[in-house]
Amino acid sequence: MTFHKSIVNKSHLSVKIQAKGFILIINLLNPIYTNSSFKSLSDEDAVEQYLITQNANFFNLLYDRYTHKVFAKCISMLMDNALAEDATQEIFVKILLSLSKFSGKSKFSTWLYSITYNYCIDQIRKEKKDITLPMTDSNYHDPIDDEMYDSEIKETNVFRLKEILTMLNAEDKSILMMKYQDDLSINDICQMLNKTESAVKMKILRAKEKFLRIYQQQYGEMAS
Repeated sequence: MTFHKSIVNKSHLSVKIQAKGFILIINLLNPIYTNSSFKSLSDEDAVEQYLITQNANFFNLLYDRYTHKVFAKCISMLMDNALAEDATQEIFVKILLSLSKFSGKSKFSTWLYSITYNYCIDQIRKEKKDITLPMTDSNYHDPIDDEMYDSEIKETNVFRLKEILTMLNAEDKSILMMKYQDDLSINDICQMLNKTESAVKMKILRAKEKFLRIYQQQYGEMAS
């Protein structure tokens, strides 16, 4: 999954980068950076330099770093290769147009994941698939059970784990993947979902309850 590049006007020294519904004009007067110091720039520095210089090489650096990760997230949520490809391109358009809104309060990867998550959830809602309603902060009260469920899920056979995840709705599946696959902190998830810590913990607890209930129904035993 790559952008297709073609020179559209040599007299104006520009390049057209075109993907599905996405056209970006890059000024060829911008130098192309290939040295190791450029490639080792932090995400946040790359964003800052793009905003200062408008040099598309800095955006391309971010694209190259994250396009496959974004695609993987999209396909895990949308469960369709073509939809995931389209979503990935649309998400990077959103990122390009929203870079000035990146505050730096969280890591760039967390911010990008948040855009990816919200875009995919919106697509699923448009298809009218099942989505759980947000839990209220006041519902969270049982950290002991949460730790017990944690242990159960971590010990689940990997093949059964993947099978049960496909049976969860998008929000429950995504929040479990954030915690167990991506190893995101509660604070990172809070920033991504724009929710309080107690609300996020409640969502994780309820998702784990559903996971283990489905597991027991499928296999007649607790996860292990």
